Amino acid sequence: MSIQFEDNRVQVKAAIDSAISAFLHEAGGEMQARTVRNSRTDTEQTKGSYEYKVNESARECQIGSNLENAIWEEFGTGEYALKGNGRKGAWYVPVDTYTGSKKPTYNGKVVIVYGKNGKKFYKTNGKTPNRPLDNAFKSLKTKLIKRFGQILTDKIGR
Repeated sequence: MSIQFEDNRVQVKAAIDSAISAFLHEAGGEMQARTVRNSRTDTEQTKGSYEYKVNESARECQIGSNLENAIWEEFGTGEYALKGNGRKGAWYVPVDTYTGSKKPTYNGKVVIVYGKNGKKFYKTNGKTPNRPLDNAFKSLKTKLIKRFGQILTDKIGR
């Protein structure tokens, strides 16, 4: 009786790579969608800026935004900064330097004040953190781990 050895390493590795790639794209899309749903909708500029990118060779997916406001949304600013390390006290921004389509709201914590010369300023003590990315991850983590197991099972079999 002879035993025949069959080497399936290449096919197994290809199946695992395919499963990882499929999972990264699916997880990235889910995280992006949940982050968008978690975002504030003042001007919707930041909300619409989140995207994901998969680096298949590194087997990683990055979700984020190229807008500076996304950092402020995640971690807060001023007295409301997440770790308490933001600027203390109010600061003022001249109204005529703000070029957005709407005045900033900072969650209702912005007021208009007038300087000695009558010039208008936005006054704020900061912005509370909303944590759209962190909350998306926390809410999807268990579901995504389970989904990865399903994808591996589907691609490789039991």
